[in-house]
Amino acid sequence: MPDAGDGGVELHYEREGAGESLLLIQGMSGTRLSWGEPFLAPLRERFECVRFDNRGIGLSGQTEEPFAIADLATDTVALLDRLEIESAHVLGISMGGMVAQELALAHPERIRTLTIGCSYCGGPGSKLMDPANVGVLAEAIASADQGRVFRAMWELNLSPAFRAEDSRYPAFAEMAAATPVPRRTVELQMQAILGHDTSARLPGLSVPTQVLHGTVDLVLPYENGPLIASLVPGARLETLEDVGHMFWWERPERSAELLAVFAAGGGV
Repeated sequence: MPDAGDGGVELHYEREGAGESLLLIQGMSGTRLSWGEPFLAPLRERFECVRFDNRGIGLSGQTEEPFAIADLATDTVALLDRLEIESAHVLGISMGGMVAQELALAHPERIRTLTIGCSYCGGPGSKLMDPANVGVLAEAIASADQGRVFRAMWELNLSPAFRAEDSRYPAFAEMAAATPVPRRTVELQMQAILGHDTSARLPGLSVPTQVLHGTVDLVLPYENGPLIASLVPGARLETLEDVGHMFWWERPERSAELLAVFAAGGGV
């Protein structure tokens, strides 16, 4: 699990499995561990999976200076270069889906297929988290009570149906506690998200694209999925009924299958 960096940014990554390369880009406060084994296991059988910690997160190099989503896309290109991966299938979720948009717009030749999950493009019609939910999360973070923060994340990221089985919570909390997530980095990520807007450029996107989004997403509401799909020429929209923000955690086998089938067909 070495580091790969460019321009002073070191990214800690894991590379495992066999087949065509699949780059996995996590969202705000997410780490390489946030994918979960039930989702990763079937993917490793079909792909060489590359997952990493974004700058300032987990075991990657720390950061104090503001950055844009496009800067995170530059980090991912540098990682592909260092790993000598000419092109890859790409999955980006939430903030990682925003990074994937910028990556695909700037370097379409590096992407075989693009899957954008539970994400946001900015511009007219897009929706960020409801202010009431932002307040719940902000209060939990301000409390400095780790347990309270994890519970708030659990309630915002997973659907009521999934959370009804509380025995699922310990695995979520263990994942969330496993890798450092500095508060300052999360603040910088939030600033970058607020400045993100690819809406006017998405009609020029030239890579095979599918969009996955759960209908009860409280973090980035479902309306964002159809909007992105409508802006990207030929994009396929897969709606996950009664699923929350972390669709790959709630429906790991189904999510992996959607990704793998789309990639195997070259986006057709």
